[in-house]
Amino acid sequence: MLAQMHEPSSIPGSRLSALLSQILRNDGSDLTIGLLIDRVGERGFGLLLLLLSLPSALPVPAPGYSIPFGILLCIFAWQMMSGRPYPLIPRRARRVHLTADLANKMLNATAWFFRRIEWMIRPRMRWVGSRGGRVLIGVLVFTMASIMFFPIPFTNTLPALVIFLLGIGLTEEDGLFALGACCLGLLTVVFYTSLIAVAIIHGPEAIDQFMDWLRSFYHAA
Repeated sequence: MLAQMHEPSSIPGSRLSALLSQILRNDGSDLTIGLLIDRVGERGFGLLLLLLSLPSALPVPAPGYSIPFGILLCIFAWQMMSGRPYPLIPRRARRVHLTADLANKMLNATAWFFRRIEWMIRPRMRWVGSRGGRVLIGVLVFTMASIMFFPIPFTNTLPALVIFLLGIGLTEEDGLFALGACCLGLLTVVFYTSLIAVAIIHGPEAIDQFMDWLRSFYHAA
């Protein structure tokens, strides 16, 4: 069964970092996915992308959550591709508890990130809020979430970062920012397609050699 998102209870005009800080100032008890989504109201899809991609996009340890979060990302991406304006949240997902410690780590990391970049984010090119915009973002999110299930180096980080940035653009209605995330997503697809082609042509060990080279290049820089 799916549950429609509840009536918005967010504060109009507030930046997401402020909203997240208010959510973080709780009584210390465990939070649920449903409660978090209700508190941001009509920004549902954007916040879902942010929260569900956060453990892989930013260094937030969340053992046991990556696979269910990835499945939920695929579900919500499909809803966006179907043109839904708001997410339908599986009832079981609404009841999923995030421990107070994990919720604090996730929200702190997101708020920290937003405080440092939201000066460049503002409502513009609001195509992201249109049906066509949601469909485009949904296709890219579904692609990135699918890549995250492949046993390839960097499988989680890059695609999750793309989803995270798309969530920012969607939540803040910044079409230009979302367009940049789309470009990064296309580069990510090219990168992983190249890795798969290398593995097919030269064997899986070629990927290991490439990753060793990449690590040495990173440490040299």
